[in-house]
Amino acid sequence: MNSFVHLHVHSHYSVLDGMSTISGLVDKASKSGMHAVALTDHGNMFGVKEFFNYAKKKNGKVKGQIADLQKQLKAEGLTEEEKTSILEQIEEAKHKIFKPIIGCEAYVARRGRLSKEGTEDRSGYHLVLLAKNKKGYQNLCKLVSMSWIEGMYYRPRIDHDILEKYSEGLIASSACLGGEIHKKVESGNMDEAEKSVMWYKKVFGDDFYIELQRHKTDKPNADYSTFDKQMRQNEELIKLARKTNTKIVATNDVHFVEEEHGEAHERLICLSTGKDLDDPNRMRYTKQEWLKSPEQMWQIFADIPEALNNTLEIAEKVEFFDIDSNAMMPVFPIPESFGTEEQYRAKFSEEMLRSEFGEGFDRLGGYEKAVRVKLEADYLTKLAYEGAAVRYGSELTADQKERIDFELEVMKTMGFPGYFLIVQDFIRAARDMKVSVGPGRGSAAGSVVAYCLRITDIDPLKYDLLFERFLNPDRISMPDIDIDFDDDGRGQVLRWVTEKYGKERVAHIITYGTMATKSSIKDVARVQRLPLSEADRLTKLIPDKFPEGADGKAPKITISNCLKYVPEMQTARNSSDLNLANTLRYAEMLEGTVRQTGVHACGVIIGADDLTNLVPLSTAMDKETNEEMLVTQYEGSVIEEIGLIKMDFLGLKTLSIIKEALSNIKKSKGIDLDIDSIPIDDCKTYELFSKGLTVGTFQFESAGMQKHLINLQPTQFEDLIAMNALYRPGPMQYIPQFVNRKHGREKIEYPFPIMENRLKDTYGITVYQEQVMLLSRDLAGFTRGQSDELRKAMGKKLIDKMEALKVKFMDGCEKNGFGPKAKLEQIWSDWAEFAKYAFNKSHATCYSWIAYQTAYLKAHYPAEFMAANLTRNKDDITEVGKFMDECKNLGMNVLGPDVNESDLTFTVNADGNVRFGLGAIKGVGEGAVEAIVNERNANGKYTSMFNLIERVNLTACNKRAMESLALSGAFDSFSDVHREQLFVENSKGEQVLESILRYGNKYQTDLAMTKNSLFGGLDSVEITKPEIPYAPEWSPLEKLNKERDLIGMYLSAHPLDEYEFEINHICNATTVDLKDLSSLQGKGLKIGGMVTNFRHGTSKAGNPYGIFTLEDYAGAFEFALFGKNYIEFGKYMIKDLYLFINAIVQERGADYKFKKQENTNPDIPKELELKIQKIEIFSDIKDKLINTLTLTIRLQQLTEDFAIELNELTLQNKGNVNLYIQVVDELSPNKVMLFSRHHRIQINTKVYHALKRAQQEEILEFQVH
Repeated sequence: MNSFVHLHVHSHYSVLDGMSTISGLVDKASKSGMHAVALTDHGNMFGVKEFFNYAKKKNGKVKGQIADLQKQLKAEGLTEEEKTSILEQIEEAKHKIFKPIIGCEAYVARRGRLSKEGTEDRSGYHLVLLAKNKKGYQNLCKLVSMSWIEGMYYRPRIDHDILEKYSEGLIASSACLGGEIHKKVESGNMDEAEKSVMWYKKVFGDDFYIELQRHKTDKPNADYSTFDKQMRQNEELIKLARKTNTKIVATNDVHFVEEEHGEAHERLICLSTGKDLDDPNRMRYTKQEWLKSPEQMWQIFADIPEALNNTLEIAEKVEFFDIDSNAMMPVFPIPESFGTEEQYRAKFSEEMLRSEFGEGFDRLGGYEKAVRVKLEADYLTKLAYEGAAVRYGSELTADQKERIDFELEVMKTMGFPGYFLIVQDFIRAARDMKVSVGPGRGSAAGSVVAYCLRITDIDPLKYDLLFERFLNPDRISMPDIDIDFDDDGRGQVLRWVTEKYGKERVAHIITYGTMATKSSIKDVARVQRLPLSEADRLTKLIPDKFPEGADGKAPKITISNCLKYVPEMQTARNSSDLNLANTLRYAEMLEGTVRQTGVHACGVIIGADDLTNLVPLSTAMDKETNEEMLVTQYEGSVIEEIGLIKMDFLGLKTLSIIKEALSNIKKSKGIDLDIDSIPIDDCKTYELFSKGLTVGTFQFESAGMQKHLINLQPTQFEDLIAMNALYRPGPMQYIPQFVNRKHGREKIEYPFPIMENRLKDTYGITVYQEQVMLLSRDLAGFTRGQSDELRKAMGKKLIDKMEALKVKFMDGCEKNGFGPKAKLEQIWSDWAEFAKYAFNKSHATCYSWIAYQTAYLKAHYPAEFMAANLTRNKDDITEVGKFMDECKNLGMNVLGPDVNESDLTFTVNADGNVRFGLGAIKGVGEGAVEAIVNERNANGKYTSMFNLIERVNLTACNKRAMESLALSGAFDSFSDVHREQLFVENSKGEQVLESILRYGNKYQTDLAMTKNSLFGGLDSVEITKPEIPYAPEWSPLEKLNKERDLIGMYLSAHPLDEYEFEINHICNATTVDLKDLSSLQGKGLKIGGMVTNFRHGTSKAGNPYGIFTLEDYAGAFEFALFGKNYIEFGKYMIKDLYLFINAIVQERGADYKFKKQENTNPDIPKELELKIQKIEIFSDIKDKLINTLTLTIRLQQLTEDFAIELNELTLQNKGNVNLYIQVVDELSPNKVMLFSRHHRIQINTKVYHALKRAQQEEILEFQVH
């Protein structure tokens, strides 16, 4: 059989150009009898690591077979015939080993990679480069990296200079029609073409090949011109090859795996170029770019067999090499005063270090590496013990010293001291720069050494946190320390690290965004011009998840599975409407294709060398600094396999809130609070948790958590850690048991008394993974490493591993005198069940400490804490609204902006109220705020509008800023002018604000001239102030709307306050509730609000429709009116109209005259709709909505003062609502209902506020009917 190897192949990592998956390419090649294939994506190596890993995994089975055969070969008593047979099988198996050929189709700049102007420099000639060996791979990484770092101009470009410099170990071929030689042949410039061939032969020698392609096509709507060009060029290229003694090679420019993928690929190209499929001028391919079989390629190039055989020659030239590596630690600069490598070489012989490191000596890389690690380990030991003296005192206990020494030894033998030195160094630098650092996260908090180095701030010994949960001494694994910094400080720390280790050694990590199920349908629908309504209908058919199958696993959400389980999707796929059917057909093919690249939110690489020597790099723009940053071309899940050290620098908003709150406390109270030294047993803080007043606290603010906290009544920090671990899907079911045991309502039992030591803090319930690990040691004598293996096996449900460990557990328990067996079986069974949910205590402890710090601040400094929350959430209106409501609940006001009291951020005034920050007003820049605040701080408060204008820097405070300040009410404290007056015209026909600004500029100019004159200061500046004409006051609604436009919300009041009672007590749903209709099905809804927006339209069928936005206190919702609803209710689509809507949630089409066949499949989500039944204007029905008000008061609260107050309230607010008073006795079941026969009441704003206040003070409850 004739063989062939594809050497010009694009995967979907040639973003929006190729659509082949890595697995698809390798599997198809292997199945077709090709035991090698190249990967040559456009200008990048994004897919190389996946390519290498997939081939390695595929070869693993074959290599396993070879290993088994080699064992058989060593067996005694084999006949010569049997040996020959085994050797033949080994050789046969070796031929099945798949060879991944790593390459790239590079862009070669026409005028040099540094030339970046005009069309000529926008792309470059194509050139295929293949790595022949490890050196070639390293040079390919270098070239591709430099193309991005230095040559990027529309495309990443290399040039002849660096190609010549880094050509060793590379095979080059001339590529496609876009190649340098091909382009020159096409233009008829054969002399230049020959020169180019000779240059490449000079650089690559016999490793340069001229590429031939033949894409003859008969496919409809394909590009037919390419084949003609190829044939014209090929004729000249072959002549050129003969003349220059250059070998030729046949390729197929693969862009997809199967022939049938051609149409899907066309749609991908439309996405890439922004064209529709039916655009006659769109870019087209020949549709021949699939991974053809050797037979097909031999058929195409039957007349040039050498071009086919040369593919095998190239594949044979390529060696098998490994791109993975052991960890390459960056070198931490150790002070020479402590020691140097040279001194350590003189001090420690190879024999001494081999003895000290044991098996780790060779694993680390021999003597030189061991010397370095020894030096770093000794310096780490010095720092750790210095830190231990600060943390624990100068006299360490035996347990403390044993733990520190154990950890240091593990770190040393694994070769990681340098890692910990680097981490502690940048964390120390962060603290020096006043950046807030989190107490730790994840398993790293289990390290006492990390605690002593101040990498973490939680004492592992105090909370039984385990080091082996972080680094298992029995299994070498990379340390993984994730560090939280405050949002503002994270960038500072990254810049510090980059400056210390060098820009060339620090990089971020790439991410790949793929076409998800819904987006692939929408993308294909768009280029096929499928109506938007149809595309939306298809995507709405996709469920959020499928039900679990018999194996306990739910099928993944893919188009393929949707076609299996959703009948409507099947119907669409098989529709006679080809546009509809093809949308799903090709979307399914494109699903999972890489659509774009991004940058990992927190992952950072610090390299031991220039990273371009180790990994291909690309570039991306840093959104914070707008500077270019380096990004690895391999993603985070595999980056450590090639030996690079990944660290996660995370920005945690809560740390910013804490930092902001501390700043507010300093401003308002003059107190420098050290948040890391607050008492952990503060009664006021636990009282706040026990009342569920946790809005704004970290990880404890959800309604569900508040309910459990009220039941739990936490009294110690361990209660918070447990709640943090338990409040998640799964373990949540144990919370009632945990609460009951804490309060003695359920007996706490321990299978063995020894278990109490590990379980007493969680009232006998196994909550944490660490508890299982510690108990396995106590009961069965497990080692540290074995206990971590148990944790991992249980958490990941590794059945075989669990069975083996169970035998060890049972034997160990029996040996230690624990039994009977049935009790041990029960313990094991309980562990296996709870291990599914058991949480990492190290992480729960760290984050519970942050939660405690936020609760402490809220309990002791509520205004300052809430101001910090408002500042850090100022761009999220929903969150701002939530925190403003919480401020009201805490008895403080959020006051509007005021130039005499506001700062840039939300602050606390002398009365303990929160003042809105000027920086939160749209149109007011930071410069304007600084000008206002600095002048106020320097020379006192502004006494009037004119005083402000005369003093403030009007360059910073331009007209737009002043308008925004005025409209938001920031000048309302001035008596000389009202905001309405600033926006009317004076007698000269100019806007008052403009005249005032002009006055201010003239005043300041004259003042400056006066000060600089010879007689400066003798005369005050006298300029006539502009007239301020009368202006009618804006209506409350107009004023509030302008306020909201600039602040993003209603602040001084809400337009709906007139109907607050009705909305809160008559309406049974909010606009936010309408976002999830499934919970409201069949329910009659009453919704009240104000129309804030509307639009009328005409459908494609020519029918009118309307859409209006209704806003209430909770949010906003768009109502659509079609058909009869539009005719009947369209008249209510008037801005600022207050509406009361009756509606019902039903299955779509439930009230149609001719109903569709009912959906009976429980797995298919029903399509629901909100059906409006009635719309009324609030003012027309306000007095008809309430018939009865019932007040319920406890007998013990019924005082004469209360009776007088209620009587006065009723007499002053007479109306038509019946009033009932129910008196209940707390000490008996007796109650009496009283009816106000002579007086009825009107429920207006005054009455409602009085009732609400009495309810908040727990004097009474009230209901309306």
